[in-house]
Amino acid sequence: MPRVWLEHIEEGLIAFLLAAMTVVTFAQVVARYVFNYSFVWALELTMYFFGALIFLGISYGVRVGAHIGVDAFVRILPARAAHKLAILSTLLCILYAAIVVYGAWIYVDKIHTIGIMAQDLPIPQWVPRVVLPLGYALLIWRLGEVLWNLLRGGHASLLGDEVADAMKLLGDDDSKGDAA
Repeated sequence: MPRVWLEHIEEGLIAFLLAAMTVVTFAQVVARYVFNYSFVWALELTMYFFGALIFLGISYGVRVGAHIGVDAFVRILPARAAHKLAILSTLLCILYAAIVVYGAWIYVDKIHTIGIMAQDLPIPQWVPRVVLPLGYALLIWRLGEVLWNLLRGGHASLLGDEVADAMKLLGDDDSKGDAA
């Protein structure tokens, strides 16, 4: 049950960030070209929203299998070897994400300790940058789910399957044509 809540919060936050970026950018364009006025803080706020979107989107991409990669070598391996390689690659991804979480936490802590403020917004810099360790911590959670599934003998992939997606879409188009 907590997993469903996490997924809804994750999707809602990503949707909010995308919508907020669009609204702030649209308001800035209207203000600049219609009223000859500019919001000084709009670019910085949009940049923070975009950064948050990226760091939260990384884990979302793992959850829905949307990341791309080269898997030609893995596909020619026997199923057992490919499964072991998937476990190893997931463990390496978790290790990498853990290193980033650690480094990002040190970075955010130093910014907090020094007391650096945002350039155009009246907030401390550490507030928008805390998404760095949080986003990668969420990535570790998602990679842990993939690893758990692999260790139980299931099939999990860190990469999207473009061919399967295209065939599914082709099948959806064919079924629409048959109904007409």
